[in-house]
Amino acid sequence: MDNHQFQPTPLLRILLMAQDSSKPEFWETRYLQNFMPWDAGFVPQALKRFAVAHPPGRVLLPGCGSAYEARYLAEVGWDVTAIDFSPAAVEAAQRTLGRYADRVRLDDFFHFAFDVPFDVVYERAFLCALPRKMWRAYAERVAEVLGPRGLLAGYFYYHDEQRGPPFGTNEQELTELMEKSFERIANEFVTDSIDVFVGKERWQVWQRR
Repeated sequence: MDNHQFQPTPLLRILLMAQDSSKPEFWETRYLQNFMPWDAGFVPQALKRFAVAHPPGRVLLPGCGSAYEARYLAEVGWDVTAIDFSPAAVEAAQRTLGRYADRVRLDDFFHFAFDVPFDVVYERAFLCALPRKMWRAYAERVAEVLGPRGLLAGYFYYHDEQRGPPFGTNEQELTELMEKSFERIANEFVTDSIDVFVGKERWQVWQRR
């Protein structure tokens, strides 16, 4: 009898991971397996331009992951709140944030409590990570946490991929999703995307009506 413990291949480990991206377990397994193709490891240029062009305010980063952008924003004077519902992601964010580690918390974007509305919500690979059935709730929740004339700023994944994550969108669908509560005031092509998003990202800013 073979007493050697079965060791699944890397591919099999991925296939065995949780498959519902609306659940913390989906992301927890990927962080624990170090399978994070969405993790850029750097701060993108459009965010840097945005951060220095606007007076620092209260910014929320939902699904913050490793939180490189959260650290950058804190360093240039923004009042940062970063949240993720994966404990492993929060631990990764704390390591990245260093002396700003208290800016990240384990919480659910759709249910966390806040007192003062935010000035900005930063979007990066959060909407496209959600099952499409949750997109309407995302748009409503972003509107809820922003103050009057608040901004949703970030990166949106344009692609016809219906399976995911990442789940792609297009100009018409995204406009229909957001136009009830927001007006788009910026829409630019992205030149420094990571491999999984190359040629498929737009930097956009939407202002709360």
